[in-house]
Amino acid sequence: MKQKIVIKVRNDCDKCTRKAMKIACKANGVNSVAIEGSDRDQLVVIGEGVDSANLTCSLRKKLCYAALWSVEEVKAKPKPKPEEKPVQKPNKHPSSTCSCGCPQLPMCPQYPPYPMLYEAKVYDYTPNQSYCPIM
Repeated sequence: MKQKIVIKVRNDCDKCTRKAMKIACKANGVNSVAIEGSDRDQLVVIGEGVDSANLTCSLRKKLCYAALWSVEEVKAKPKPKPEEKPVQKPNKHPSSTCSCGCPQLPMCPQYPPYPMLYEAKVYDYTPNQSYCPIM
């Protein structure tokens, strides 16, 4: 069950706000964290299976003030159905066109060409045994 938790925190400075958001982000099950309210003193946490009491205690330890205001269930919005696309009829001559409908010239521009193989000579270089770079 997805839930929305509103916690009132003190908003003395931006550092306190950032610290509160960091603590809330580290909690298990958190999906999003935001600051709301007219004084920007409400921390809104949305997540699934978040322990609101534990989160409030963690904030209270670090910020010295945090009060749990509300916990409510977030209802999922119904997803709109995707629009159906018209089905294309298969081509009568599959060798003359590819699946994207472009004519098959030497190669289809939709797919990359086959890799070219090249032949290369490998030389084995072993330095002379009497050669010493130190001396």
